[in-house]
Amino acid sequence: MTTSIRVIFGIGLLVLGISGKTWAHAFPDHSEPRVGSMLTSAPKTVKIWFDGHLTPVFSTIAIYDKNKNRVDQQDGYVNELDPALLEVGLKVKLSFGLYRVVWTAVSMDGHRTEGDFTFTVKDPKESP
Repeated sequence: MTTSIRVIFGIGLLVLGISGKTWAHAFPDHSEPRVGSMLTSAPKTVKIWFDGHLTPVFSTIAIYDKNKNRVDQQDGYVNELDPALLEVGLKVKLSFGLYRVVWTAVSMDGHRTEGDFTFTVKDPKESP
């Protein structure tokens, strides 16, 4: 293969790779606290990292206790320095129990995904 054909082929692969990543849904990559985790102390924030950049105005996150009361500060936002990070502060130190994180992520091209997961704040005095 000649050098010019290799360059054209390489540019074509690069363009396809970029467009494939740009025009896709945003799915969670990882979170703090982790999905299904058992914590011995309450977190101050909940963070979810996605596999692509999010549209700040349409992406949301909310945290609920077992009685379906909202326990976050309702200040969820997409981080300006890391547009793949959705985070929210918690109102007060959470009591022991199960919490549900509900999120909606809208990718930069407008595709919407949503989901939820739980974590538990466990009394450290309880046996495992």
